Amino acid sequence: MFGKRNSSPNLGGELVLLCAAFIALLYIAYLPIYAQDTQRTVWDGVYNDTQARRGEAVFLEACSNCHGRSLEGADMTPALTGGAFMANWDGLTVGDLFDRIRISMPADRPGSLSRQEDADVVAYILRFNEFPSGKEELPREVQILKQILFKASRQ
Repeated sequence: MFGKRNSSPNLGGELVLLCAAFIALLYIAYLPIYAQDTQRTVWDGVYNDTQARRGEAVFLEACSNCHGRSLEGADMTPALTGGAFMANWDGLTVGDLFDRIRISMPADRPGSLSRQEDADVVAYILRFNEFPSGKEELPREVQILKQILFKASRQ
């Protein structure tokens, strides 16, 4: 008997590992649902006032000839404020708006603004439409911006 080891398996350790694996699987399974419920929106203060002021200067210089100084649009140029603007972008992402500006604006010289200027203009559009500002600047990486949902109303 002396020197003999207990040949029964260590059920306590195996049970702990099994429970940990089960919890990890549950976490992975519910992560997409949790992420949807906690997705950031334009109502979460995704830009700051300094950035919006820079965006206003860029907008007035590069965009206001077509979109108007009050973002009201004209003729074939869409408004960047008001009910139609909100309805058009509701459910899309800030990344979608950023990409539209980055790729096709200004109309007379598309793609001529820097990514920072594009992000600043988006921040200005958000501020003009009375979405709340926050402490951080709106990033200029489209992958991050695609995670911010454009919602016309807080609900």
